[in-house]
Amino acid sequence: MFLRTVNSRQLIHTGITTSVGLTTEQSIEVGAWKWFYREAKPETETDKTPVVFLHGIPSQSYSWCEIMPKLAERGMRAIAPDWIGHGFSDKPEKQDFAYTPEAYREALGQFLDALELERVSLVVQGFLASVGIQYALRNRDRVQRLVILNTPLSPNVKLPWKMKQWSIPLVGDMVVQDPLIVDRTLEGGSGFLISDENLDVYRKPFLQASVVGRALKTTTQRLDLPKVTAELEKELPTWTKPLQIIWGCADPWLDVSPVEILAQSRNNIELVKLPEAKHYPQEHWSEEISKVLVDFLRRQDPTGETG
Repeated sequence: MFLRTVNSRQLIHTGITTSVGLTTEQSIEVGAWKWFYREAKPETETDKTPVVFLHGIPSQSYSWCEIMPKLAERGMRAIAPDWIGHGFSDKPEKQDFAYTPEAYREALGQFLDALELERVSLVVQGFLASVGIQYALRNRDRVQRLVILNTPLSPNVKLPWKMKQWSIPLVGDMVVQDPLIVDRTLEGGSGFLISDENLDVYRKPFLQASVVGRALKTTTQRLDLPKVTAELEKELPTWTKPLQIIWGCADPWLDVSPVEILAQSRNNIELVKLPEAKHYPQEHWSEEISKVLVDFLRRQDPTGETG
């Protein structure tokens, strides 16, 4: 294990401001559904492995907009999709898309195929993004490096009440139709105010159609956290490729202890601690995360490969 502790800058974190002109918004039809995604490309083509960023709930690809251009500046193509059912991607009804971990893993593979991404590094954060870790574990030849930010990894993890209530019959139907659900969850998990400008981006899908709330409710109901996290607890110690864990240690929903135990079990794991960060560290610690992430992705591993 390689352990680093990154202390925050002495400033007030107020949220993400998109680097205009560096990150583009695009969409692609994959089978029956349209994926919305954001992308930051290097000025010239390189042979560096593309990096795919996966968000949690009720977030979007927008949460990565400050980090992605930093990778592009260092020659790495960065891509962040909105999961099907979330953000600005298509939101099929549950009879058309299952919203299960299996459905999301299959959809992710199809998305990577559609963009002709034969090999990638994955960066994941949050509830739902755990299916991205499952994808990496089941497709090890396709994922070169894995980076995990505050994502449920232990079977002891319980869905926080702010999310649990979305899955309750009748109650959840009402709660998920309130656009302010985004404010309460993102600010509650991150511990800091997020600017109205940025919250407007997160709220917008909820203001456009009621199907957004229904998709969020179904996703929450079908996360199957006990089964997914049991698999991660068993299989992550068998991951032999470079793995970086960046953890907001003040997370009100996820304890750092299981992460520390995992990191101590393998010498291919780098644990980076952000003592003051909470559940959505990329929202307010994008500068600190960008630095350690770029260093990790560009570093040569023991096999002689670079990111």
